[in-house]
Amino acid sequence: MNFPYFIAKRFSFSQTGRRISMRPGIKIATFGIAVGLAVMLIAFSVVVGFKDAVGDQVIGFSSHIQVFEYSSSNSFEKRPIDISTETLKQLSDIQNVRQIGQVATKPGIIKTETDFKGVVFKGVGANYSWDFFKKNLFDGSIIDFSNPENSNKVIISKSLAETLKLKKGDNFFAYFFQQQVRALKFTIEAIYSTTFSDFDNLFVICDLKQIQRLNEWDSTQISSLEISLADFSKLNKTTSKVRAVMGNKFNNDRLLYNTMTIKQLYPQIFNWLDMLDINAWIILVLMMAVAGFNMISGLLILILERTQTIGLFKALGSKNSRLRKIFLFQAMFFVSKGMLWGNITGLGIIVLQHFTHIIELNPEYYYVNYVPVSISLPTIVLLNVGVFVISILMLLLPSHIITKISPAKAIRFE
Repeated sequence: MNFPYFIAKRFSFSQTGRRISMRPGIKIATFGIAVGLAVMLIAFSVVVGFKDAVGDQVIGFSSHIQVFEYSSSNSFEKRPIDISTETLKQLSDIQNVRQIGQVATKPGIIKTETDFKGVVFKGVGANYSWDFFKKNLFDGSIIDFSNPENSNKVIISKSLAETLKLKKGDNFFAYFFQQQVRALKFTIEAIYSTTFSDFDNLFVICDLKQIQRLNEWDSTQISSLEISLADFSKLNKTTSKVRAVMGNKFNNDRLLYNTMTIKQLYPQIFNWLDMLDINAWIILVLMMAVAGFNMISGLLILILERTQTIGLFKALGSKNSRLRKIFLFQAMFFVSKGMLWGNITGLGIIVLQHFTHIIELNPEYYYVNYVPVSISLPTIVLLNVGVFVISILMLLLPSHIITKISPAKAIRFE
């Protein structure tokens, strides 16, 4: 039988298996561990949730990687590119590339009887991925632009519709400024709604052929390619492969293609999301420091209340290492209990927020209307293992006090 474990168990549990009532100091230590682990779980779930929710919306509007003419990276009025079928095949064969969409953008003004609004018309082709807009559709249905009868139909945002006092089925005129002002009449077929107000107030989704006609382009000319990936974590690796394909190619005007990631196109958003990682690590360190202080205090309480027992064991010939193991095992019992309650509390709050969205946010500042949470089983396991291992390592030093206890003095200790 493992002697240190047996003694530690007898110190902590009665012969019937019931836990012996803990002193207030041990209860506080257990409570500190529970709170620390719960806060860590919540912090990481919120950080991951924010990055997923905000990142998905930015990517939904713009895709993971874009390819366009080199000199027009900061403009919605891009010069045309013409990607050959062979090049498209090379791009689609790259591992992790899920879909390639051909798009064209053009700034314009929507004019109604009461108001007007500057927007960007985003023309999409028949091979465009509608997954994002299907998920955020508020009214109407996705448009099949392969049908010529749908060429004048558009999808606008709920915020734009409310601003311009428009609804599904209404018509409006859009004005485009080139050598001369050109006007086109559109019909609202569907309305989408996201919490990303910057993009909601900007983009109107229309038929790619309408933008091509306005710009007097042929059917092969587009503003950019939008490349969607299967795994966002492999963004940099996949982008390097895309650049390897596009790096030695030119458009019809002998101008270079430019390949940019979503992080490069919107650095301010992704830099903000990256800063959340720093906040999460700061919270983790602070919580571990608080929990560690409580655990050390708890272990010292366990040792002090068993000082006479330690002296007796030493007088009977027990080694310091065996005695240290007794109290480390006993500390593991209250650490485990604290972690159990920490998991129940933390995961309970995460599940409650996931299904009820009880904690709300202002989407104008945070791009989401509630605190998003997302946590995976590997994250839960990693946090629990990390907390447990660090806790035991932190307890090794204070357990060294046992070696300083004199048997003779300890037996007389009151």
